[in-house]
Amino acid sequence: MIMTLKIFSPLLFIFCYLGIYHAIIEESIPQETGRIHELRAYLDNPSDSMVLVVAHRADWRNAPENSLEAIRSAIEIGVDMIELDVRKTKDNQLVVIHDKTIDRTTNGKGKVTDWTLEELKKLNLKNGQGRVTRFKIPTLEEALLEAKGKVLVNLDKSYNYFDQVYEIMERTGTTNQVVMKAKKPYAVVKKEFGKYLDKVIFMPIVDLKDDNALEIIQEYIVSGTAVAFELVFKEDAMLTDEIIKEIKNAQKSLWINSLWDDLNGGHSDDLALSDKDNAYGWIVSKNANIIQTDRSELLLSFLKENQLRYTLDND
Repeated sequence: MIMTLKIFSPLLFIFCYLGIYHAIIEESIPQETGRIHELRAYLDNPSDSMVLVVAHRADWRNAPENSLEAIRSAIEIGVDMIELDVRKTKDNQLVVIHDKTIDRTTNGKGKVTDWTLEELKKLNLKNGQGRVTRFKIPTLEEALLEAKGKVLVNLDKSYNYFDQVYEIMERTGTTNQVVMKAKKPYAVVKKEFGKYLDKVIFMPIVDLKDDNALEIIQEYIVSGTAVAFELVFKEDAMLTDEIIKEIKNAQKSLWINSLWDDLNGGHSDDLALSDKDNAYGWIVSKNANIIQTDRSELLLSFLKENQLRYTLDND
């Protein structure tokens, strides 16, 4: 027995050490927070009586658009999701910036694809007034890590980089809080990136001026792929009861943008400055349960006043 203990004591020590080490590592890895868990549950089981708020390009009114600072500000305001834009650099790195060129949003000039990541990192972002700030262009990885566990993320202009985006999502542990989207029919998306559709949160964008809009929606519903539908319509009459009913009967979320008139039949953020009921109120009356806005604080105040806010513990 003594000999047995002498032989196995080192192994027991190793096993105990590994157990403790594993526990420490597990403790150090950020787990999905209650907020993200609740937001994801809401996406899967939407309610017409509660509305999620999406900050377009994050909180660009208080910090440069698509910046880490804008992400932090949007989170502090209390939005549920931020929308970010993705572009690829000359050396195939993914950065968060809206335009194909850097002229409008930085103190540099030219196409994003003509600059390496190292070169872009030397530039400074401009704020909403066009003034150069001290802030920098973030990589997609930096942006996702900033948002991790705090807020959902909707990635725009990222479809062409689906493979690379997914790698970053996995590496950062954010696959359960990133919403991918595309303005393409289901058959095209399935052919091009079908292997990811059961691994990501996916939302099609449907322009209601398309004669096949209802058919596109129905195909996504049958496939079971879409968690939500982002609808775009220049005239409010395009958003028919039939389309709304199709989405709601399938228990999917309805996303409407309040950004500018061409996206929502004129029921926009600008109108909300003088008539919130005819802007945000109209959108809500159409059973939208996700609204993307350029005026997050204004929309949040309206929803709270009308008891339409998806309330979480830390709201």
